[in-house]
Amino acid sequence: MSISVQITIDENLFLKDPQESKLGKKAIKEGISLLDEIGLEAFTFKKLATRMGSTEATIYRYFENKHLFLVYLLSWYWEWMRFRIDFNSMNIVDPHEKIKIVIKTIVDTVRLSTPAEYIDRDALHRIVVVEGPKAYHIKQVDKENKQGYFKTLKALNKKIADILLVINPKFPYPKALASNLLEMGNDHFYYAQHLPGLTDINLKNGSMDELEQLMEFYVFRLLGKS
Repeated sequence: MSISVQITIDENLFLKDPQESKLGKKAIKEGISLLDEIGLEAFTFKKLATRMGSTEATIYRYFENKHLFLVYLLSWYWEWMRFRIDFNSMNIVDPHEKIKIVIKTIVDTVRLSTPAEYIDRDALHRIVVVEGPKAYHIKQVDKENKQGYFKTLKALNKKIADILLVINPKFPYPKALASNLLEMGNDHFYYAQHLPGLTDINLKNGSMDELEQLMEFYVFRLLGKS
């Protein structure tokens, strides 16, 4: 399934929006590939420039540093997921069905095509899973939060929390539950692949059905629906 949509990213995250030029899109494409390949610690703009056949100065026209490059990629993913939740639940009234769609969207985002041909969905998902926490588990998180770096993640979390509150208006922890769902979708996917002793999920033949069932069980037990 391919949807034509423009993903808008907060301008605080870049110096020049890479989505608006051929070279910028190439930086995103090759950056995702390199980051997925070697990880954030080893990733440098010098290495990215070499892969692109360009110069470091070219990359610095778009991003101040590799941390903001990572936050940009994550924001793109979060905004894509938020759009897909809206799109998939457009004509759904029942909040129970809506939250099931939310869970399925969290689990399935990696399996559906993205609206940009230069975005490798599988590689980006691996980056979200492995490198994602490094974007905000940092010393300067409070400063960056005030600057709006994590707006897209908070907007996504609020969208999910609002649906949870419709199911149970008295539930006291909707934002916490929403963030747990987002983390579960990544953590148990990772555990099943690399640390199976930490989860009961088995990704048989690449199926996400068990993960989806776990998340539904978790939500409805907490909200008081069996």
